Amino acid sequence: MTVWTLLTAASVLSLERLWYAWVWYHPDSFRRFCSKPAVAVFGEPVDVLRNFFLCFKTLQLAVFLGWCYLYGGGNILPPGEDGPWMAVGGALIAVGQALNVGVFVQLGKIGVFYGNKLGYQVPWCNGFPFSLMPHPQYVGAVLSIWGFFLTTRFPHDDWYILPILQTGQYALGAYLEQ
Repeated sequence: MTVWTLLTAASVLSLERLWYAWVWYHPDSFRRFCSKPAVAVFGEPVDVLRNFFLCFKTLQLAVFLGWCYLYGGGNILPPGEDGPWMAVGGALIAVGQALNVGVFVQLGKIGVFYGNKLGYQVPWCNGFPFSLMPHPQYVGAVLSIWGFFLTTRFPHDDWYILPILQTGQYALGAYLEQ
């Protein structure tokens, strides 16, 4: 692994967190951005944010797959390596995605995509998964990331690098949104 590869991955993966910090701390600026004709065609600010969410998740997956390809000798998935970490990784992905689905079910599009910051009334939610923790969507994302790398890169020396990076980025995002 090179420092440049890590810095590039860290920079690309930080774009999502920076974008959300902009919306969280400067929602008026984001609404003005969304009112520009080239952006307004994508809908209300919540819709624009949802579209960027999809782009950021695609970019995140591309970085993860690129990392696996680069450090997997041209393979994205490990060739025939099985072990208990595969089951643990799969379980982490399943729990992480269950938390994410629970957030979307409870909050809906407007709640998930910062509707409370963008002028919508979003009722406070205490049901599952919010009954378990304050930031279930971020916890779900982090669990899914750890699960992904457990199933694709463990036991290689680099398997934990991007999960640690992303855990820090999501933890900082959760802290900044308090």
